[in-house]
Amino acid sequence: MALLVHLKMVRDLRGKADRIAKVTFRGLSFYTRVLENCEDEARFDEMFRWPIGSRVDENEILELQVFNYSKIFTNRVIGTFRMVLQKVAEEGHLEVTDTLIDDNNTAIGTSVTVDIKYTTMDGTVGVWSDGEFLDVPGDPEGTFQFETDSLLSGHSHGSGSGVSPGRSIHGIPTFRKAGKGVFSAMKLHKSKSSRDDHKKDEPATLDMEDLDRKALRLGGVGGLDPDCISLASVTAVTTNVSNKRSKPDIKMEPSSGRPVDYQISITVVEARQLVGLNMDPVVCVEIGEDKKYTSMKESTNCPYYNEYFVFDFHVPPDVMFDKILKLSVIHSKNLLRSGTLVGTFKLDVGTVYSQPEHQFYHKWAMLSDPDDITAGCKGYIKCDIAVVGKGDNIKTPHKANETDEDDIEGNLLLPEGVPLERQWARFYVKIYRAEGLPKMNTSIMANVKKAFIGENRDLVDPYVQVVFAGQRGKTSVQKSSYEPIWNEQVVFTEMFPPLCKRIKVQIRDSDKVNDVAIGTHFIDLRKIANDGDKGFLPTMGPAWVNMYGSTRHYTLIDEHQDLNEGLGEGVSFRARLLISVAVEILDITSTEIVSSTEVQVEPVSNISESATGKIEEFFLFGSFLEATMIDRKIGDKPISFEVTIGNYGNQIDGVSKPTAAKKKKKKEGGGESDEEESELIQQNSSEDEADDDGDLVSVSSTPPMKPVITDRNYFHLPYFDKKPCIYIKSWWQDQRRRLYNSNIMDKIADKMEEGLNDVQEVIKTEKAYPERRLRGVLEELSTGCNRFVTLANKDQNQAGRTKLDKERLKSCMREMESMGQQAKLIRSQVKRNTVRDKLKMVQNFLHRLRFLADEPQHSIPDVFVWMMSNNKRIAYARIPSKDILYSIVDEETGKDCGKVKAVFLRLPGKKGFGPAGWTVQAKMEMYLWLGLNKQRKDFLSGLPNGFEENKAPRTSPCLQSVPPISLVYNMKQVFQLRAHMYQARSLFAADSSGLSDPFARVFFSTHSQVTEVLSETLCPTWDQLLVFDDVELFGEAGELRDDPPIIVVEVYDQDTVGKAEFIGRTFAKPITKMCDEHYGPPRFPPQLEYYQIYRGNSTAGDLLAAFELLQIGQGGRAELPPIDGPTDSERGPILPVPMGIRPILSRYRIEVLFWGLRDLKRVNLAQVDRPRVDIECAGRGVQSALIQNYKKNPNFSTLVKWFEVDLPENELLHPPLNVRVVDCRAFGRYTLVGSHAVTSLRRFIYSPPDKTHNNWASAARLMNGYMVLTNGGSQSRPCSPYSRTPPRTFSRPAGDVTVNMDADPSVRKMDTVVKLDATSDAVVKVDVNEEKEEKKRKKKKKKGEVEEDDETDESMLDWWSKYFASIETLMEILRAQDAALAEAEEREDQEIAAEGADIKPDDLPVKGFKGKEKSRDKSRNKEKKKSHHAGEGTEKHSSKPKVDELLVYNKELEAEYDNFEDWLHTFNLYRGKAGDDDEAALDDDRIVGRFKGSMCMYKLPLSEEITREVGFDPNMGMFQSIPHNDPINVLVRIFVVRATDLHPADVNGKADPYVVIKLGKSELKDKENYISKQLNPVFGKAFDMEATFPMESMLTVSVYDWDLVGTDDLIGETKIDLENRFYSKHRATCGIANSYSVHGYNVWRDPMKPSQILAKLCKEGKLDGPHYGPGGRVKVANRVFMGTTEIEDENGLKKQTDEHLALTVLKHWEEIPRVGCKLIPEHVETRPLLNPDHPGIEQGRIEMWVDMFPMDMPAPGPAIDISPRKPKKYELRVIIWNTDEVILEDDDYFTGEKSSDIFVRGWLKGQQEDKQDTDVHYHSLTGEGNFNWRFVFPFDYLMAEEKIVISKKESMFSWDETEYKIPARLTLQVWDADHFSADDFLGAIELDLNRFPRGAKTAKQCSINMVQNQAELPCISIFKQKRVKGWWPFVARDENDEMELTGKVEAELHLMSAEEAEKSPVGLGRNEPDPLEKPNRPDTTFLWFLSPLKAIRYLVCNRYKWLIIKIIVALLLLMMLGLFLYSMPGYLVKKLLGA
Repeated sequence: MALLVHLKMVRDLRGKADRIAKVTFRGLSFYTRVLENCEDEARFDEMFRWPIGSRVDENEILELQVFNYSKIFTNRVIGTFRMVLQKVAEEGHLEVTDTLIDDNNTAIGTSVTVDIKYTTMDGTVGVWSDGEFLDVPGDPEGTFQFETDSLLSGHSHGSGSGVSPGRSIHGIPTFRKAGKGVFSAMKLHKSKSSRDDHKKDEPATLDMEDLDRKALRLGGVGGLDPDCISLASVTAVTTNVSNKRSKPDIKMEPSSGRPVDYQISITVVEARQLVGLNMDPVVCVEIGEDKKYTSMKESTNCPYYNEYFVFDFHVPPDVMFDKILKLSVIHSKNLLRSGTLVGTFKLDVGTVYSQPEHQFYHKWAMLSDPDDITAGCKGYIKCDIAVVGKGDNIKTPHKANETDEDDIEGNLLLPEGVPLERQWARFYVKIYRAEGLPKMNTSIMANVKKAFIGENRDLVDPYVQVVFAGQRGKTSVQKSSYEPIWNEQVVFTEMFPPLCKRIKVQIRDSDKVNDVAIGTHFIDLRKIANDGDKGFLPTMGPAWVNMYGSTRHYTLIDEHQDLNEGLGEGVSFRARLLISVAVEILDITSTEIVSSTEVQVEPVSNISESATGKIEEFFLFGSFLEATMIDRKIGDKPISFEVTIGNYGNQIDGVSKPTAAKKKKKKEGGGESDEEESELIQQNSSEDEADDDGDLVSVSSTPPMKPVITDRNYFHLPYFDKKPCIYIKSWWQDQRRRLYNSNIMDKIADKMEEGLNDVQEVIKTEKAYPERRLRGVLEELSTGCNRFVTLANKDQNQAGRTKLDKERLKSCMREMESMGQQAKLIRSQVKRNTVRDKLKMVQNFLHRLRFLADEPQHSIPDVFVWMMSNNKRIAYARIPSKDILYSIVDEETGKDCGKVKAVFLRLPGKKGFGPAGWTVQAKMEMYLWLGLNKQRKDFLSGLPNGFEENKAPRTSPCLQSVPPISLVYNMKQVFQLRAHMYQARSLFAADSSGLSDPFARVFFSTHSQVTEVLSETLCPTWDQLLVFDDVELFGEAGELRDDPPIIVVEVYDQDTVGKAEFIGRTFAKPITKMCDEHYGPPRFPPQLEYYQIYRGNSTAGDLLAAFELLQIGQGGRAELPPIDGPTDSERGPILPVPMGIRPILSRYRIEVLFWGLRDLKRVNLAQVDRPRVDIECAGRGVQSALIQNYKKNPNFSTLVKWFEVDLPENELLHPPLNVRVVDCRAFGRYTLVGSHAVTSLRRFIYSPPDKTHNNWASAARLMNGYMVLTNGGSQSRPCSPYSRTPPRTFSRPAGDVTVNMDADPSVRKMDTVVKLDATSDAVVKVDVNEEKEEKKRKKKKKKGEVEEDDETDESMLDWWSKYFASIETLMEILRAQDAALAEAEEREDQEIAAEGADIKPDDLPVKGFKGKEKSRDKSRNKEKKKSHHAGEGTEKHSSKPKVDELLVYNKELEAEYDNFEDWLHTFNLYRGKAGDDDEAALDDDRIVGRFKGSMCMYKLPLSEEITREVGFDPNMGMFQSIPHNDPINVLVRIFVVRATDLHPADVNGKADPYVVIKLGKSELKDKENYISKQLNPVFGKAFDMEATFPMESMLTVSVYDWDLVGTDDLIGETKIDLENRFYSKHRATCGIANSYSVHGYNVWRDPMKPSQILAKLCKEGKLDGPHYGPGGRVKVANRVFMGTTEIEDENGLKKQTDEHLALTVLKHWEEIPRVGCKLIPEHVETRPLLNPDHPGIEQGRIEMWVDMFPMDMPAPGPAIDISPRKPKKYELRVIIWNTDEVILEDDDYFTGEKSSDIFVRGWLKGQQEDKQDTDVHYHSLTGEGNFNWRFVFPFDYLMAEEKIVISKKESMFSWDETEYKIPARLTLQVWDADHFSADDFLGAIELDLNRFPRGAKTAKQCSINMVQNQAELPCISIFKQKRVKGWWPFVARDENDEMELTGKVEAELHLMSAEEAEKSPVGLGRNEPDPLEKPNRPDTTFLWFLSPLKAIRYLVCNRYKWLIIKIIVALLLLMMLGLFLYSMPGYLVKKLLGA
């Protein structure tokens, strides 16, 4: 169905102007071309076509508008014509001439003539003028099922900004939007300017600058808020492009398949709740084949290991991520026995890598038993897992006190979104059959067999192997069959959702020697399932999957075998396999379930043929328009090209034809084995043949042809006007719908990607209004999504639709719909300041789209194009079939279908890696079309017009429908191509000097030319015009104008010997001028643009060039614009780039600051002695002074020099500046030492101060905010998004600004003002009153706890207190950041939800800062509750005394302060060839030294004001008041705190680290103080060294591993440039403390007091002040600061001082106008340790800081003591008084009664070998035991870390003791003693001595709740209480894994320090001194046979006491009753008779 509108003409126009018209229907508009200078009549004569899906409704409207077109302003509407289509809908055809109406709906004199046609499918309206289809054979209904549904139906409204058909049909050109450069993906910069983008003569796309005015006008007219304009609407000017070409792919090399370095580090911290009694657990960590074990811990269910393992791999990413990581716990493993498996946990490495930061940190892995899935959880392991690839740096969360991770449920090791309770599930992979297998055996043997036995066997014995989650299952082997049928299913049992992402399905050939893979397919579970609330379980198929791999011919050793294993891109079709996947969740309670997880293989029933879809005949057509750039190695033999799809078309090694009978079937039926089916097909195709094709034989390869030489490197095939074609018929299941949906999404994604590139481009080049372009992108996205929903939601009852098809469609539609809505919402939120954040969100959309578009169920195999020479396959290209698939609906068509595409052929497999893969084997211009045979009639429509078909000569009557075997072009145009090659920059260094000798070679069609060679540069300015004369192109002139072929530019490095070396390549499209067009603006002369040069997949520089293609008309070249001859006589006949194209230049002065050279390496083995620096830019330059003796002083004597140079006005076109260092040798020889290219000078451009600006803070500065003129550093960083305080802006330039530093008492401690950088973890604390704290604390203590004096004594505090307090703050801040982020996301979600419900986001409660504050508060409080279980510990933070803090940066200081390049920059000098593969992308090995200096460039002349300033030194130019560079002596003090996560260096998985410090010649080794077997050593050392800058300025801190024998190994090192720190304005010499004190742990450590520092800073910055005033205020410049003025000395006396005030100013120095910058606070930085042997992979981190003190100043005091805290010795005395209710284990032999022989065992965790037992209470019949027994446990304890320190030898062979830190936990166990067998374990309790539940007062009150609900109960710490007595429960797990109470113990815990213990010693057990009394035990506890009477008495008394009493009472009652009855009659008689 389609609506065709033919716009003929518009008459009676007024005036003379350029006209343009726009026709709109259903929201989709087309523009005509611009008619220039037309007067009263405009003849457009253009045809527009709308393919439509639903009928035209009679009240729909067609709108036509005519405009006066303007290049600069908006187009002015002349008039509008609207027409209701009622008549058209009835009759189908209408021609109208009518007048237009203006804006006020009044008719004007102008009239328009249009012709409208409407065609429907069923022919109800009008007639088909052109048969849309060929006659469809064998289609009984007469119409074949129509598939598509195009544009939005009449009732919905499309905004129409994004959709446009872009294919021309029957030569009627259709149109697409412009406003985007042709190759935006390929260009680095699109230097847009007022003449840009008019590459076609479209209405000029406006420049960004004009947009302002335009927007205002739009705003004025339409009342549009400028914040709503989106660029798509502003520049919605369209262009007339026939769009017959598609973009070439720019990256050449396959990226996957190349091995990379990975390091996986795993820390096993501890295990808990292991199931089993009294076990000795070992944890085994297994990755793939590698296993490592922890040590064994004895008799514990909760072992603590804290062991670190590292695995190194060098494999391709796919292999790495598929490896399974398995943690298992093994019970009692030793040398002799392998132990029993307790439980395992597995996940794949990819899951870890996809986590944020690529790691799980302190998470609990839940163990399950693979042999018994009904068993439930077997325990938990707490571990950290991190996967580091090359160049990833992992931020390790700071190791703080580990208390809050005890919540196991809340910290399970599972990715985000996986439910905590995972269930068991069965994964069924059904394997039905395969087709098209290659032969896997030589035919020699087969022929011999055939000769003997006479049977012909298929040469392959296939079976299928399925691998999932580390388990593999195989089907049976089908002997000798190319079409095996298995019908089997492989069943895996695994937890669901599984943590392993991919199922690997591999067809293998069974062989006696070794089996080989035939093909591999990976099924990604994420793509075949959806975990949303409306999601579905993994399901797939039954569907065919196509397998690709190496070429099909059989060789004994296949060099591409990897490809068959699924590594790298397959180069040929191997087979297809019919499979399905299903998952069922198991109900483990049911009885008949198989409890093992072994893989099972079972037979399944066959499925019908039609289950996978109806078989259709497909037709593939291809035409080779051009074959150029053929590698010269193969240029001497004839070459042909072969195209294959599946096995069709493959003549050499395609179908292994089994037997003659099958042959026919194969050809017709595509290898169907079902008889009837193939009967049908044959019958079908015989009709076919009669009807249409005759017997159409496929032609799959071009005739061989000998190449012709193009130039030294390349050949081309002389196709000229005769283009060979191929066509192939093939039969496949018709599953096009899958590909169609994928195509629609891909197109939306491509459009979006292009738009996002534009936005980034606009941001990068700092053009105006990136937000408008982003809005345009979002508009297109939402339209596209709506389109998808309408198109995909079609009649879906097609055969072969699987469950996955239905579910995926639903979920894609849901996703797309929500994405469309979100896009609309975000569009409304895009503002100037939010562009970047929104851009990130939109990029997430892009990832989602790409993910959705990837269809997991294949249908038609990909198409391969092979270049054949000598019947050998040389090079190939693989084209996905979906890209060339045809559909009637435009959006569904593949992006390259029916278009000419440039295809680059490359070498197969590993040959294509590295340099071999970068050289093009051949460049093809190809046209491909794939579709149903019955839709074939359009297959030539996309070819460039102007050809005649040349059919194969045939005998039968020639039918029209036979495809041509070649095309003969009778139209050809002649052109001249001008390539303006201006310059290149940042090229790849190809020579050993570190430079290149580059030249460029330009290829266009079959021509090529080269530029001149420029020697020794990475930034050549060729400034050369290359003219290609008489280039012949075939096709229609108009089409060539809009779609010229692409130009390939290759850059090479000229070598004196051997051939030139390839540097990189780029593509460009020329701007075309036809001979009838005028050469002038807007399109000509063309603009220079940047094109990115690629080398393989990596970038290798940029090319600045312009290309124009000029048609040579009748008059020959004379009519072309003239070319100026060579101007420069020195350059010979080389033509320069003409004026008008070359950039406009203006005069700049570049000042260079020469400071010094550092670390120069030897050149040719000779040392550098007299170096000099040469600076060159655009041909001009300056030389530094010569350094006379580099060894003595490597600094320059003259600091500043300058030179003047002409540079382009446009900053983006500035050439790079080259820095070269040469060594001046004797006899005037010079040697190049190294060079550096400063690619962008923008950061050195000086802009004069803005006098009009009312804010004094904007002083003169460079682009990047460096202050040069004045003595200041960079401005303080902007406040981060997380910052609590909005950035202060001071707008009062005149008066004084007051900053009050007294904390506002209303602020709670919680809301400490925290200022954060987005990038940092920096903290600035401002003290806060603590009254509230006190109250809070008092309240907290109501739970019956002892109020205790917790104010730590000042003398107790040391540097470590400060450090730990700071780390806690850091953790809090990180948490707060997370909370804030979560809050923001939540808000965004709310808004999106609100949008859905049509509430405006403004109606939501505005949360702003307040909300954040609240949430942060909440999160912190939550954290607190979590971390310190309620009770004493709860308010640990708040009751903590105020400890002064420092700042812990969890990165290097340089990262925080911009490398300290505030005025002194460091340029690395390179020499040597750049590494090629991505691994060597780190150029560290090429660095030969560093040049220190800076530049400043500015336009001349400079304004007077600057030079007139006071104290201006003309010699220093812009570099005023920088320090002098004479040598200076400095005392350097290095403090090394600790190292974390070191890479193990010893076999045992540990290391013995020590620190080595090098500075210049001096080296300090701390070897004797190595720390044994520790990967997280605490060094706590200070080192003093003296150094002289500049000679010794690079400090290296290394950590080595001590070895008893052999040399010590380097673990890692970090380098610090001290010089930059020393001279930085940030004052990195000695950090400024948070508060000033003269004694104690926080003593001021700088020799200068704060007041002196402040005075010095003010003097240097020429500031007024500081003036100290009364009342604690100080004035600096015009700012006033307040603060306290008293200080306490050692004796507690108060004194007056100004130091606090001065310190306050220093802490806020960044707020000082003009010179302010952040001063470095007292800090600890965390630096990564790197090892040159493993470049780019962190080997651990080191925490340290450096202080520097110049020797000419007063000497600093002694270094502060940071030596590690010594653990304090304690003694824990535990008295076991009694037990009760202990369960009874033994049965008595004689009496059968239950009893137990109880004893209690106890130990401190980690000291199992020192366990202590009480004596035995024999024969307890009630579970009561009396002991009065004392245990004594001495231990060493670190208060700050809450850990016990144990030193012991690991084994008898250990050289020295290893120190372990273990949480303080006391374990008590109750046992039943047995004489002859092993003792029975009854129960245990583990008390964490820092927080354990208070004991119950009586045994009754003691219950199991004390263990289970520990978190809710009040907890106490033995370190605070010192003495505790009470009852605690013993627990154990029963068979069902439930906790049960097994006894109670009354114990008393008494903690004493070692000194106290010495004073009052006690004995063990009941010994002296201070003995306990004997327990009062019943006598029966002795054995009953010693005193039987006692036992009997006890038995009788104890057991039957109540029974006996009851019997006696009963007897008494009976007796009384008896007596009563006996005496009553007598008594009655007496009574009656009255006796």
